[in-house]
Amino acid sequence: MKATEVLNCYARGERDFRHANLRGQNFKGQDLSGADFSDADIRGTNFSNSILKGANFTGAQAGIQRRWWWVQQVLAFLLSALAGFLSASSGALIAALFIDTSSQRTAFFIAGIVILGLMVIVFGVIARQGFTAKAFSTIAVAVAAAFAFAVAGAFAGAFAGAFAGAGAVAGAVAGAVAGAVIFAFAVAVAVTVAVTVAGAGAVAVAGAGAVAVAGAGAGAVAVAGAGAVAVAVTGASASLLLAIYCSRRALKGDEKFAILRVFGIAFGAMGGTSFCGADLTHANFSHALLRRANFNPTKQRQTILEWVNWQGAKCLDRARVGNSMLANPAVRELFVTRDGSHQSYIDANLRAANLNGVNLQGADLTWADLTCATLHYANLTNASLSESLVLHTDFSNATLTGACLEAWNIDSQTILDQVDCQYVYLLRNQQERRPSSGDFAPGEFTKLFQEVLSTVDLIFRNGVDWKAFVAAFKQVQVENQDTPLEIQSIENKGDGVIVVRVNVPPETDKARIHSEFNQQYEVELKALEAKYQAELKAKEGEIAIYREQSANMWAAINSLANRPVNIINENTLMNNSTDQSQNVTIGGNVTGSTINLGEISGSVSNVVNQLPSSPDPDQPGLKELLTELQATIETADELSLEDKADALEQVKLMAELGQNPQTPNKEGIWRKAWKILNAPIPGLPETATIVKSFAEILPAIAKILGVM
Repeated sequence: MKATEVLNCYARGERDFRHANLRGQNFKGQDLSGADFSDADIRGTNFSNSILKGANFTGAQAGIQRRWWWVQQVLAFLLSALAGFLSASSGALIAALFIDTSSQRTAFFIAGIVILGLMVIVFGVIARQGFTAKAFSTIAVAVAAAFAFAVAGAFAGAFAGAFAGAGAVAGAVAGAVAGAVIFAFAVAVAVTVAVTVAGAGAVAVAGAGAVAVAGAGAGAVAVAGAGAVAVAVTGASASLLLAIYCSRRALKGDEKFAILRVFGIAFGAMGGTSFCGADLTHANFSHALLRRANFNPTKQRQTILEWVNWQGAKCLDRARVGNSMLANPAVRELFVTRDGSHQSYIDANLRAANLNGVNLQGADLTWADLTCATLHYANLTNASLSESLVLHTDFSNATLTGACLEAWNIDSQTILDQVDCQYVYLLRNQQERRPSSGDFAPGEFTKLFQEVLSTVDLIFRNGVDWKAFVAAFKQVQVENQDTPLEIQSIENKGDGVIVVRVNVPPETDKARIHSEFNQQYEVELKALEAKYQAELKAKEGEIAIYREQSANMWAAINSLANRPVNIINENTLMNNSTDQSQNVTIGGNVTGSTINLGEISGSVSNVVNQLPSSPDPDQPGLKELLTELQATIETADELSLEDKADALEQVKLMAELGQNPQTPNKEGIWRKAWKILNAPIPGLPETATIVKSFAEILPAIAKILGVM
């Protein structure tokens, strides 16, 4: 298709550009959604700020036009010539020190040895440490030391000549050291040029070598005579070899030479196919040649690369991708090959990635962000999804057998349709298998997790006062008349731990239900405890026994449920796989007999972080005080795990009081929190850090909350 035909096709609103020659065409800011560019020649085409949703670039060829290729060759040659000139100049200066025939010959010779040693150090540091801050620091120290040593040696040699020409010697030495620094810079330029022209062509590489070596030889003859030619040529040749080595390391993705790689790719992308600021949602680049393509954002817009298909894309590592997820070499390789078997993607950014059909068997996706990603038919057998973000993630038809799902962050929009799963693990190192024996029945895994996503778990320690529960639950129902709340099951976990699972619609604000029930339960509990004290004249321990004994009063809440209540024993399938953001914890966050302190701490942090920060940096507010209190509790070696769990729950209650200053019976809630927090204190020495911290922090918190 010729250029005129392309323009006519575009003018008619057509979207078929298959096999078209689109070199240098300008589609900037145009809406080309769904257009077909398969097998098209898009070298030098400008798609900046265009809308290319669902566009098909299968087999397309990106890159630069011929004229830009020649521009890059010329620029690369000029940079090479500059590097060669600097290399030749510094090499000639160093060579001159070795053949000086003046009375200060000894001093100059010493200086030459020192500078030559400095060159060896510079070469070694660059080869081992690359172009990093650490390497530059090492070179700076070496240059300073060489200068001091060489000057000292020069003046020592001048002493032998009764100080004759000592100033000239020092000046020559200083010039030689300056030449050494210039030489190091020349090496850096030469390496950069080598990386750059690796994409531009071999002509400039040859030019760099020829100019550096020939120039070094000619400079040595002009400055120091024919005897210095060997030294100068050897130095120039060594710098060229170092440049080639560094360029190879940079192109292979060595992080020590990343800065050179970025420079080289940016240079190579000049005049190339531009997708800067384009919306490429659901675009298809399978088997496309993407060398010198530019996906960088513009000043006005980000380049959108959501759900893009990169399968089989060629030279994607030579495209300019900015800070997108493609900047991660491991992720980029996964997108292209679709095979990440047993690879590490810890903390990787895979948000809105197209991972359909990828092989992630045994892969480590711990802490990975898979939000809104699609994994249709993906193989996640034995993969680790511990603490990964899978919000709105689509696992349709994926295989999850043997996967570790410890504390993965799932929500009601996570799609688990037709998931193939025989069993999973709820803890790392293949611990807590579910089901404990046998396999899931077809569809059972999906059903169980979808049920979990539509429930709120009310977890109680040391039993439940059902009268307080009934009163609190009725009040929450009244306050949420438009939200149907029904009890799904009651689980007796043993040791006084009771879990009441409440069905709620998927779109329900579970955190709000949590807060309302928690506060109301505390209010009703305090009222009943006062009544128990008055009627039974019992001690606090007797009240606790009474409440534990009341755990069998199941009939007291049957009227609240719209369907029969199921009693599930402690081995009930998937008890521990609930969405952590949905748990309502009363008196501690406990699943079975295991306390997950990290989960509790995260829940506390979520509530505390919702408080406003103090406007005065020198005067901590409630948020800052609670953060300090939380850190003190978590790091206190004097507290047991159970005490830490109880104390952190009280920090959470204080944060909720800060969010709702008009909470009924606020003073009563505060007194209970104060009592629980200070319960372990009498057994600790006064010098304990936590004792001192509580004495300072708690009164300040009470003052802000207005309960003192």
